[in-house]
Amino acid sequence: MAEPVLEIKELRKTFGALKATDGVSLTLMPGEIHALIGPNGAGKSTLIHQISGSIRPDSGTIRFLGQDMAGLDMAARARLGLGRSFQISSLAPEFSAMRNVMLAAQARQGSSFRFFKPVMGDRSLTGPAMAMLERVGLASRAHLPAAELSHGERRQLEIAIALALGSKCFLFDEPMAGMGPEGSKALTAFLDGLRREAPILLVEHDMDAVFALADRISVLVYGRVVATGSVDEIRNDPEVRRAYLGEAA
Repeated sequence: MAEPVLEIKELRKTFGALKATDGVSLTLMPGEIHALIGPNGAGKSTLIHQISGSIRPDSGTIRFLGQDMAGLDMAARARLGLGRSFQISSLAPEFSAMRNVMLAAQARQGSSFRFFKPVMGDRSLTGPAMAMLERVGLASRAHLPAAELSHGERRQLEIAIALALGSKCFLFDEPMAGMGPEGSKALTAFLDGLRREAPILLVEHDMDAVFALADRISVLVYGRVVATGSVDEIRNDPEVRRAYLGEAA
């Protein structure tokens, strides 16, 4: 039986009296899209922050490709192949879309960042960067500053950056946010194919996308996983319907 790419056991994080993460355990298997859903304030983004390394859990373990992530910061986890797209965009706004992706390609090569003009002529960086922009549908926007991209386009750019880093696992926090119906439909199709390269832990409020994509769904309510199962199992779970799906209906 295949080993989990990502394994989380009994993760806990409190902020004062608030239990943001309350004993969360879940796995992400090779080739899988595992969706994490729940009402606002359930702790989904806090969990993603802990996995990516921007927040340290109070207790519990996070293992990625068999390695304990304790003590590793965000950069170290990214170098190991833990790729993340943020709910709130974290791009370099003054740089072009191309330059943002080139920096990721450069980091993957292990070279130091070079912000000067000659780097734009480095084919070892421009080729991979343009290929990633083409994959996410941003080739025509390559030379625009990230600040001039729409919200949805910035989300696509973050995915291109994760691809350029050669990620072995993707953490996507509401990638459909800010997209219209056509954009969401296109991104859903893209993510469906992306799972063949690396598994995806997906936080998303767009339930049409979740039900179309997920192999498994975990439902987080008040920091606890109240159910994990297939799309049909989650749709028909009475506790889930009361706690979350019923609120969305």
